[in-house]
Amino acid sequence: MNERAASRLMAWILALSILAGVGLFVLYALGGQPQLEGALLFVALGGVGFALILWGKYLFRPEIVTEEREPHASEEEALAAAEEAYEGGEELVARRSFLVRMLVGAFGALGVAAIVPIRSLGPGPGRSLFHTAWRPGMLLVDEAGRPIQAGALALDSVVTVFPQGLTDAVDSVAVLVKVPPDALNLPEGRNDWAPQGNVCYSKLCTHAGCPVGLYLAQYHELQCPCHFSAFDVLNGANPVFGPAPRALPQLPIEIDAQGFLRAKGDFTAPVGPGFWNMGKGS
Repeated sequence: MNERAASRLMAWILALSILAGVGLFVLYALGGQPQLEGALLFVALGGVGFALILWGKYLFRPEIVTEEREPHASEEEALAAAEEAYEGGEELVARRSFLVRMLVGAFGALGVAAIVPIRSLGPGPGRSLFHTAWRPGMLLVDEAGRPIQAGALALDSVVTVFPQGLTDAVDSVAVLVKVPPDALNLPEGRNDWAPQGNVCYSKLCTHAGCPVGLYLAQYHELQCPCHFSAFDVLNGANPVFGPAPRALPQLPIEIDAQGFLRAKGDFTAPVGPGFWNMGKGS
């Protein structure tokens, strides 16, 4: 196959690749069809790949041959051959410029087709990950919806709690632990967040979001059964073992006039697995 034929074939292949990319964009925008999308993607990517193979094989000289220049003037035949080679080279440069534009067009069509699937990721979360259903004044209730009194828990006991009326709010589930008040060593500013030794943390592990449902009273540790992360209840639920990257967010609580436990606000940090901005601390 000569260069002219290879260039013509490459142009047709790249045109087909561009059409496949545009077709993929249109098909996805109309609702999509997995099998047809796969076929179009194959044509779009395969066309670019096959065109590059042809380019490397037929449009790049395999080697450069030079020879010493004779001291005498060129003969008429040599001048004619040089002129013909020059004109052919000019045509070749123009042909390659066209193929470059076709190649850019093929990549551009693929880029356009790739834009639409990004919409499948859904809307950005905004600040929603930073808030749960907890609000100031909300009662802490058990899974049956019964409010929790400050003196209801025995020392070193634990209970799962929810915001009143929202026991189905999975991001708001928390664990309430009763510990000796004088043993607490909470971070600065949280001294009044655990009245009478009732301290409350998110139940969602900060590693993979599993429920932290095990409590080792001997060590005052909450443990995650999925990957064995352990959190120090006395010290702000900081991780002391396992892959969890940060502490369990704490829920500030208080005792109301009737002796029931109520939230003073939301958790101290986003609940569940750590994400991009947690390097700033929790």
